[in-house]
This record gives sequence, C-alpha cells and structure tokens, in this order.
Amino acid sequence: MRAGTESFICELPLRLSGDDERALAVRFDVARQAYNACLAEGLRRLALLRQSRAYQEARSLPKGQRGSEAAKARSAAFRLADEQSGFREYDLHAWAAEHVAHEWLGKHLDINTVQKIATRAFRAVREYSVGKKGRPRFKGRNQLDSVEGKTNRAGIRWRGAAVEWKGLRLRAIIPEGDAVIEHGRQSRVKYVRLLRRRLNGKARYWAQLVCEGQPCQKAGNTVGAGRIGVDPGPRVFGVAGADWGAQVDLATPLKGRRGEVRRLQRQVDRQRRANNPGNYLPDGRIRRGPQRWKVSHKQRQTEKKLAEAQRRAAAHRQGLHGQLANDLLRLGDDLRIERNSYRSLQRNFGRSVGLAGPAGFVKCLERKAANAGAQARQLPARLRLSQVCHGCGCVEKKPLAQRAHECACGVGPVQRDVYSAWLACMAVPDPQGTVEWRLDADQATRSWSGAEPRLPAASSPLSVQEFSSWARQVARGGPGAARLHPERGRRVGGTERLAGKVGAMADEARNVVGVEHIRIHADVADGRESERVGRVATRTPRL
Repeated sequence: MRAGTESFICELPLRLSGDDERALAVRFDVARQAYNACLAEGLRRLALLRQSRAYQEARSLPKGQRGSEAAKARSAAFRLADEQSGFREYDLHAWAAEHVAHEWLGKHLDINTVQKIATRAFRAVREYSVGKKGRPRFKGRNQLDSVEGKTNRAGIRWRGAAVEWKGLRLRAIIPEGDAVIEHGRQSRVKYVRLLRRRLNGKARYWAQLVCEGQPCQKAGNTVGAGRIGVDPGPRVFGVAGADWGAQVDLATPLKGRRGEVRRLQRQVDRQRRANNPGNYLPDGRIRRGPQRWKVSHKQRQTEKKLAEAQRRAAAHRQGLHGQLANDLLRLGDDLRIERNSYRSLQRNFGRSVGLAGPAGFVKCLERKAANAGAQARQLPARLRLSQVCHGCGCVEKKPLAQRAHECACGVGPVQRDVYSAWLACMAVPDPQGTVEWRLDADQATRSWSGAEPRLPAASSPLSVQEFSSWARQVARGGPGAARLHPERGRRVGGTERLAGKVGAMADEARNVVGVEHIRIHADVADGRESERVGRVATRTPRL
C-alpha cells in the first residue's frame, strides 16, 4: 500500500452557465446509475463469497488474539477466499471498466471517476460484510451528490482557476484577500471532488480541492497547553480543566430553528392528509397495505421549505461544533473525552440528540485536534467517571434525575457532568499495562482543593458564545480571564453552594432568588487571588 500524506480541503463555489449546469446534472445522474450497477455487482459477489467452501473453512478457524499466529492464519484464509470469489476492490474496478466505462455511461464519465465510484460501492459492501453497517441501499434520483477523481492529472482536474472535466470548464468563484483560500491554491492538489448542494430548492455546485499538507491556521487560533476533560451529553456538555469547569449547552441557539422545522413538518402532514383522505383510517392512522399517494404543488413547495430549514439547522449546528472545538483547543492540547453510547442517547433523548449532535461534535473535535497537532483520546466507559468519587473511591450508580455529586466523605456538591469531565483530566494510562486507563486518585486529591471553589454545583449551562468569549480572554491572558460565569445577575454555583455558604438546607436555599455569592478566582495577569462580592437580592417566599 502507498503511504498516505496529510490532506486538507479547500472548497470553492462554481459559477455555471445554463448549459454547464444541465451537463453536470446529467453526469451526476449517470454517476448514480454507475454506483447502483457497481453496488449490485458487489452484493452479488458477496453472496457468492459466503456460499464458497473457502469462506466456510475460514470462519471455522479460531480467532485468537490480535497479532497472534491464529489470527494471522484466519486473516490469510479470508483473503484467499476473497481472491477466489473476486471480492476485492480491484476486481470490482476491472468489472466497472468493462461493463460501465465502455457502455453508454462511459460517454459521460471518465475511467478514473468510474473506478472511484466502484471503490465507493465496494467499501459500502465491505463494511456490510464485516457487520460495521447495514445492508447498503441503491440510490434514487438526486441521492448521489458528490463525484471525485483519482488524481489531478486526468479526469476531474484543477487547472488555473477552473475545473476541467471531459470537455467542461467550470470556473470557480475565488474571493480576494482570503488567506485560507490562498493557502489552498498554493498547495499541491491531490485530486478534485465536485459537490452538489440544494439551497432553497435550487442545486448549487462546489469544487473541493483535496490538497497536500496542513490547513491554514489563523493567527487568532492558537493551541493551548494542558488537559481538558469533556463529558458529552444529549445536549449539554460538561467541560473542565485542572482548575475550572462549566456546562455548555449546544441546543440553545438552535431552539428557534427546531420550532421552524416542526411547523413545516406539521404543515406537510396536513397537506398530505388533505391530498390523500382515502389512505387514512377514521382515527388518523395510515391504512395498511400498499397505497398510492398524491402530492400537490403546494405540498412540494412546503417540502422544499422544510428541506431548506433542515439544511440551515445542520449548517448552524456544524458551525457551533467547530466554534466549541476551537475554544477547547485554545485551552489545552490534551483532550480527554468520555466514551458514550450515542445510539443509546438517540433512543432515550432523540430530540435533544438530533438538535445538538454530540457524536458529530466528538468527530469534529478529534479531526481539529489531529490537524492542530493536539491529542483527543476517548476514555473507556469502565472508568465510571460519572459514578466514582475520588475522595473515598466508592462507586455509586446515580439516577438521571440526580445532577449533582455529593459524597459523605466531603467531596461536593458539584455538578455531575462537570465533575465527570474534571475526573477525565485526572485519568492516566496504566503503567503496568493491565488496563488501558485508570483514575489517579492521589493527583485528584491534590488538585481538588484548588479546583473545588471553581467547579459549579448547579449553575445554569452557558451558551457556546458565552464560553467562547471566556476562552478567548483566557487565551489572551487578560484581566479577569478566569471568571468563567459572567456577571449577569443570575445564580452562579447553584442552590447547593448557597446552602453550604450560609449553613442552610437546600430546600430553604431554593427560596432565594437572584443570588450571586462570593466567587474566588485567580488573576491570570499577575497570579494574585482576588475576591468579587456580588449583590444579593432576596425576597420573601409566597406562603
């Protein structure tokens, strides 16, 4: 196998005329048909492979541990079965060159593009064969929105300020003075990908230049030093450093977009019911069996508006993911992420997960950390960071309604997700090699006295913009940079901390409104400690 090189993407919009847009639409549809043909051939060869005697003999061999002789013999047997059945990537390339590139489809696609489409179909079938994903589906009209070449020497290639592809010359829109775009244009282009998106119901096209090297790093995006713990939740993420902690809510800016999407979904449902009254039972359920559905022009227009609203929400969510990932990298270069089951979160908290996208944020954070030269590692769930107490070592399974950690040994109260993220900073690889990670309780005990006053107990989650503003102040090292919770007249630290300060019960402390108690924070500018005394506003509870 050829050694891979580092890559980054430089994306440019294309300016098309009417003829070019029509030709591109035809080629994308032809690429979809070529993909379906390669997918059908791959599934056929997979069925033959599973029926072969060599495959059955390979399955009967013992698995063994990774790297052992038994594992190597089993892998060699599977490779031999793949070779005999023709279930390899280059076998599918040869089939596509014979049956796709030289048929009428080859008039619209070059051989390099056909081979990359065959690779895409083979990888989908391969992941299905090993159980990583489900059975791949054939793509309908307008369901394949990207094609790419193999190199920049033939097929889809970048020349000057335009993309050339089999008689087409597609000019790109290049903004002036953009350092990111100029860095991409000056780098060597490995291959070109054409991308189609639908904006407000109309197809738009982009060229993605896959360039060799590292992406452009702006002057303001610096990488800090230190450990950062992250506990991704359905919509609220707990983040913490060695001496600070916070909750970040990703779904707050997206609530308005969720309402817009929901209104359009209800409108589409009403129009569908009005157009097909015979397909529904009197109680509103859909009749069983095959049905023919009529779609009116108004319904199609509403569906286009719904697709545009969902696209805007996804783009907004991706922007928040990137902003939060950049802020965490400003604070540290050693990121510890608690591994969660995102499928389980989807089943139990579907709306929140769909709104915040925690799995997408983790992937974005890992990708940005790798590009910046930092580390982003996921901690195993067996550490039970949400259940363990570093003070006494006891493990207690908490119900979901219990959002604060408080132990009889004197640790707490502290917000549960923030405490879990803080413990992730105290996790170290086991030097004995028996387990991958372990919690360093001695280090946590030494650090707790300095971190405990700065970890919230039940504070309101911060928005991404508020956390970003604080992270930029810390990166600049300005005065008051360590003051995580802004002075907004709301409670900081929660009712549990207030009860600890005044010696009251938690139930009595909940009657106090608008409390902002004393916070001790470190002065980053000169290293001294200062105190900020907030105003205390109370009221008599209504009896």
